[in-house]
Amino acid sequence: MVRVQVCLNGPRGAADGAGVPLTPQAMADSAAEAVAAGATDIHVHPKTPCGQDTLSPRVVAATVEAIRARVSVPVGVTTGAWAEPDLDPAARVERLRGWTVLPDHASVNWHEPGAEEVAAALIDLGVGVEAGIWSGTDGAARFADSPLGPKVLRVLAEVTDPAPDTAEDTARALLADLGSALPHSRLRSSGRYPHRPVLLHGEDGGAWPVLRLAGRLGLATRIGLEDTLVLPDGERAVSNAQLVAEGLNQYGWAQRSS
Repeated sequence: MVRVQVCLNGPRGAADGAGVPLTPQAMADSAAEAVAAGATDIHVHPKTPCGQDTLSPRVVAATVEAIRARVSVPVGVTTGAWAEPDLDPAARVERLRGWTVLPDHASVNWHEPGAEEVAAALIDLGVGVEAGIWSGTDGAARFADSPLGPKVLRVLAEVTDPAPDTAEDTARALLADLGSALPHSRLRSSGRYPHRPVLLHGEDGGAWPVLRLAGRLGLATRIGLEDTLVLPDGERAVSNAQLVAEGLNQYGWAQRSS
């Protein structure tokens, strides 16, 4: 069961600091350190040699194999439309069907064109789907009507509000949009909403408030250099492992304080 997933790099690049892993070997090293710090799941963006996100079968294979050689936890990748923006949804599906090494799971952003087709292709391949539902989009409504809802691995509730003072309220609104009319005690004991488990996370200034909210609600969460470059006190993080260690501390503190 996922408690804290590490998001190793996201769309960040070299300008975001030396700690952001951009090569398969660097991602594998960072993943191993993060798992040693307590991460139980990996989310990574495979990169071209020039540091751009890609769905390339060759690059995905090299990335997943390098990480699996170092850790035994599940490894997931992005399928974000920005990774190869020149591809239409049908071409993106064909790109995924060309993968020679399959990740354990892949995120699909439900507000993006072709999300249903991409998710269906991944399910056909035996790859778990993280349904990315972003705040500020129609993703929740589209997901509510999707016949694939019960088939996804989990819902990845992404709070895109970067403001630390409002991110928690945005997160609660997103959870409400996802159909969170369940007793609070059930949220804490199961970490589930109708159909599938939920992983709740924020980004930038909202990353830490949303992580603490996930702890109070008993939901899985994630942290890493994709979501934030800084620790709760504003100090620059030196590694994904440092963020994971502090994330587990904040998560547990939030649970004890609720």
